[in-house]
Amino acid sequence: MPLAFAGFFATHPPMLQINNLDYRVEARPLFEGASAQISAGWKVGLVGRNGTGKSTLLRLIREDAANPSADSAIRLNPRAKMGWVAQEVAATDDTILDVVLAADTERHALMTEADTAQDPMRIADIHTRLIDIDAWSAEARAAEVLMGLGFSNADLTRATREFSGGWRMRAALAGVLFSQPDVLLLDEPTNYLDLEGATWLEGYLKKYPYTVLIVSHDRALLNRCVTHTMALEHRQLSICPGGYDAWLQLRAAKLAQLESQRTKQDADKAHLQAFVDRFRAKASKARQAQSRVKMLEKMQDITIPIAERTTPFFFPAPKDQLSPPMLQLKGADLGYGDDALILRDVDLRVDPEDRIAIVGTNGQGKTTLVKSIAKRLPLMAGECTAPRTIRIGYFSQDQLDELSLGDTALDHVRRALPKDTPVSKQRASAAQMGFSHEKVDTNVEKLSGGEKVRLLLGLMAMDKPHILILDEPTSHLDIDSREALIYALNDYKGAVLLITHDVFLAEATADQLWLVKDGRATTYDGDLKDYRALVTQADRDKSNASRVKLAAA
Repeated sequence: MPLAFAGFFATHPPMLQINNLDYRVEARPLFEGASAQISAGWKVGLVGRNGTGKSTLLRLIREDAANPSADSAIRLNPRAKMGWVAQEVAATDDTILDVVLAADTERHALMTEADTAQDPMRIADIHTRLIDIDAWSAEARAAEVLMGLGFSNADLTRATREFSGGWRMRAALAGVLFSQPDVLLLDEPTNYLDLEGATWLEGYLKKYPYTVLIVSHDRALLNRCVTHTMALEHRQLSICPGGYDAWLQLRAAKLAQLESQRTKQDADKAHLQAFVDRFRAKASKARQAQSRVKMLEKMQDITIPIAERTTPFFFPAPKDQLSPPMLQLKGADLGYGDDALILRDVDLRVDPEDRIAIVGTNGQGKTTLVKSIAKRLPLMAGECTAPRTIRIGYFSQDQLDELSLGDTALDHVRRALPKDTPVSKQRASAAQMGFSHEKVDTNVEKLSGGEKVRLLLGLMAMDKPHILILDEPTSHLDIDSREALIYALNDYKGAVLLITHDVFLAEATADQLWLVKDGRATTYDGDLKDYRALVTQADRDKSNASRVKLAAA
């Protein structure tokens, strides 16, 4: 540990300390002597490849915090309160606002006791403590968190049973954010959010006054709101100041230094071995030769960690090129029947090689729009004009549940190819999607989320579509796989329509925006930076309006 850090920790105990952690799942080791220290107020991004043990580490931290022991490898500051999203909010008659308010257990207990307490001294203590924890502004603060995560003002008084599981998961996230624990553990929180919610969360975490440990594959989030990056690689933990890109630069510099040291060591070994080989049999030089043999034996090989290779994505170019516009909506009404009109009078077009990110809060109709373009949903009015030969590839997270259980990845690939395709070509196609010889015969229910995404994207690409429609493709992909997806989309010769909460992916691939809002879908005259600024200002306006309304009530 650098002396500066050693001096700091001597006077300021770390908020969270991991010492020589060993842990394995069955026969597979995840941690071997792993150590790290996190100080109060640090916002730490925990990064690593899928399957390395990031979520397991968060679970171990939670369990040790709940049941501390003297011999534990994980130590939490004994005065610290830890918070995390355990599960979605239960479907009950309680309102969303009340559920979030109850997440601050101290306030909730004091408010409940205040209604029944009889002892004047106890009543005075309760009210003093309520003032200390700013209990009277709680409703406004809870409303601000909920609305930042996408709930409307009207939603605050609705029962939790009226919301889907995804929205109840957001409510659980709102609860832990509102309770403001000393150590906040977050595991892929943006998976529940749209781009607007992710933007709000980023701003909230920047201002969060306590310690945060967050697992995320959202590169923009990891660059904008963390103060330190903790990497889990080769069963070890390392921590450095700065965001994800700063860690990448440091890792590259360390690898370059190791390469240089190993090159020098190899040259030294060769020089020593040459002396030994030349003079071993010569009596006058025998002692010197033996000395050099001992030097060679004492040399510890400098090992360079082997970088794990990420299988690239590949979207082949369409065989036939279509003239613009490839597809056009004219005066289209979109929805699910007369009682569920979602978007009205839509006029939009898609040209060859367009790169379009579709933005708008959840529930506004982004998925309805792309389903209509993909012809998964019939138009309610208007028209969609496109050549008969147009091929549209469509991906949605919902399709993960449509894979045939009991079938292998190879079975799915086989069905997508012509019947007379040789087995060798079937396996080659599966390998191109990223499935090794062992994985290709694995039943789909045993594949990870990221592997299922790779399978679905690969099957979609086999038709060589003119338009790729991707609705939240990255939720199960790690950062390296997301970067591979960016390269593939930028190399692809067709058009791309993208719905994503991953700002980095959208900024790296899209050059146009469509905005879905208030029953309309239109082109947006600006870039993602402009749109993020618009969202941030809208969040401030909603928060102020909510505070005024709650104060009036």
